[in-house]
Amino acid sequence: MNSQDPRTRELAERLAQVKERIHAAQQGSTAPTLIVVTKFHPAADVLRLRSLGVCDVGENRDQEAAAKATEVGAIDAHQLRWHFIGQLQKNKAKSVAAYAHSVQSIDRGSLVTALGNAMVRQQDATGREALECFIQVDLSGAYPDLALAPQPDGPSHSGRGGATPSSIAQLAAQIAQASGLRLAGLMAVAPLGVAPEPGFSLLGELSAKLVSEHPEATSISSGMSHDLEAALLAGATHLRVGSDILGPRPLVR
Repeated sequence: MNSQDPRTRELAERLAQVKERIHAAQQGSTAPTLIVVTKFHPAADVLRLRSLGVCDVGENRDQEAAAKATEVGAIDAHQLRWHFIGQLQKNKAKSVAAYAHSVQSIDRGSLVTALGNAMVRQQDATGREALECFIQVDLSGAYPDLALAPQPDGPSHSGRGGATPSSIAQLAAQIAQASGLRLAGLMAVAPLGVAPEPGFSLLGELSAKLVSEHPEATSISSGMSHDLEAALLAGATHLRVGSDILGPRPLVR
């Protein structure tokens, strides 16, 4: 993309601002992996981001992600890393396995089985590397009074998805034993409308426990546009930032 393109300049400015925030908040010398969430934005924006040095992009709908990965791959010879971050149905496992570098929303054993089977076929056909797998954790347990909080639209704060903390060990063992999958760590979304710190603190404790059993599973994917500083303070290694880089999402038709 032409660096003089107004949209490219806009993205460059927004990206620089987010990187400044990350640099100011990061703990230690190792920078976190920044995943730019491009859902509902066109493939042209993904290519612009690639021209600005972005290597990792995130999507939460398979139909959109698969189409973008194909379109971008046909234009850009450099391999982007696509991260699937949304709730995933088992029947989409084969499609996701064809393009994703990681799946960050694993919350049940049946999905692990489906992804493992899909990856075995992918590796037999293409020899590709293992799929990075993050277990998505429900953080509502860090907020004892969460269910009492009023919600204008009906759902409680805790409806952000994820496995219960008590099921992490079983899911981790299943992923670790599956061919074609690699256990990367934990992912979570802080509940809406409350301070993220208690949830991220719980996630750090759960990560430490996981690493004690699976030393390779050190990744923590937790921060987004509005709470990346709190996530970094709690040890996040991966951030998922969308609107602060790409701006408001286009209207979905």
